[in-house]
Amino acid sequence: MKVLLKPLQWLYSLYAIVLFIAIMLVIFPFVIFASFLGKIRGGNMILWLCARWADLWFPLIGIFHRFIYEAPHDRQRQFIFVNNHISYLDSAVLVKAYHQQVRPLGKVEMARIPVFGFIYRNAIVTVDRSSPANRAASLRILRSLISKGISVLVFPEGTFNETGEPLKEFYDGAFRLAIETQTPIKPVLFLDTYDRLHYGGVFSFTPGRNRIVYLDEIPVEGLTKADLPALKALVHTYMEERLRFYKASWIK
Repeated sequence: MKVLLKPLQWLYSLYAIVLFIAIMLVIFPFVIFASFLGKIRGGNMILWLCARWADLWFPLIGIFHRFIYEAPHDRQRQFIFVNNHISYLDSAVLVKAYHQQVRPLGKVEMARIPVFGFIYRNAIVTVDRSSPANRAASLRILRSLISKGISVLVFPEGTFNETGEPLKEFYDGAFRLAIETQTPIKPVLFLDTYDRLHYGGVFSFTPGRNRIVYLDEIPVEGLTKADLPALKALVHTYMEERLRFYKASWIK
């Protein structure tokens, strides 16, 4: 049966990819215009355009979002959001997940993709995790955004989790930023992007549900750099426990 279904999945994946590009090309002229409006106003507009792109693309490919709030979420407040990272689809889902002013931190490699890369680097803060100097520069930009009242989003695992465990080990950056700026951390889980698009290949799309879970915020008032390891461990344990609770499908 799987052998018979594989060609259908390839066709569906091709349809999803072509539609992805087609809708992106429609919004691209508006993105170019927005890029001249500056990093703050222009970035906000580009993310709004990306959200409209997602409003079209996801229903047309049969992926439907379900939002689960384990605790009330105030979109008027500022947070450092931390997400698990398990699929290429995570980057598309995030514009549906965050209905407030936010800037994601993303891998610089994605900015090299034609057309998409232009949108990507004008909407997010890029980072080259192989370069300590670049990581430090990216954190300075994120601090500046927080000082302007904009939330930030970090995938603390850095790259896809291919371990079979709920999460990979976290980098320090998000937690250092939270302590330095005294901004609370808000963990968010993407439970189904692994099933909707496996990290192993772009022709592994499947339609279906996509659950986004907002966990309770973690305050950082009064914490210092000495508390960073404990804060990072606390968030990791919390997110891992909830991923196990929801029986995330990649956990072995």
